[in-house]
Amino acid sequence: GLKRIADFEISVAAYPERHPESPTLAADLENLKRKEDAGATRAITQFFFEADTYFRFLDHARAFGITMEIVPGILPVTSVAQVRRFAAFCGAEVPAWMDDLFEGLDDRPETRALIAATVAGELCSRLHAGGVRHFHFYTLNRAPLTYAICHLLGLRPRKTGAAPDAGNHTDREDAA
Repeated sequence: GLKRIADFEISVAAYPERHPESPTLAADLENLKRKEDAGATRAITQFFFEADTYFRFLDHARAFGITMEIVPGILPVTSVAQVRRFAAFCGAEVPAWMDDLFEGLDDRPETRALIAATVAGELCSRLHAGGVRHFHFYTLNRAPLTYAICHLLGLRPRKTGAAPDAGNHTDREDAA
């Protein structure tokens, strides 16, 4: 594989709520283990909306002998209808509370963005509290929303001319 050519980082997909074409979660885990055995160095999950979904999947993966890093995929939601369409394709569960949270905001994009940033930020905070240190954001070309989420999490751009130990790194271990 590629590892024989150079020391590549190889990221693969993981499905915490089971791939829609997979008969069982165990079959998904077997497939993920094959990817790791073939040289994958990291897995990035499909999006999900409950921290317990990720931690339960991580426990199953570790019990299955999968040791590579499993990075949670975060999808900031600005349109529940769009998320439901995406979820139908990939087997993700959209919780009922999401409909209630975004109800009546179709004509209020700024409010939807604020709620989306808050929901994603809270999910990342719960994951961080459970030991997660890396996140993958599905931005869908909405970089300002992801920037706002990172800001909520305490991440700031490096200041020009600042010393490396000034505590303003975007890759700090103590920040999400």
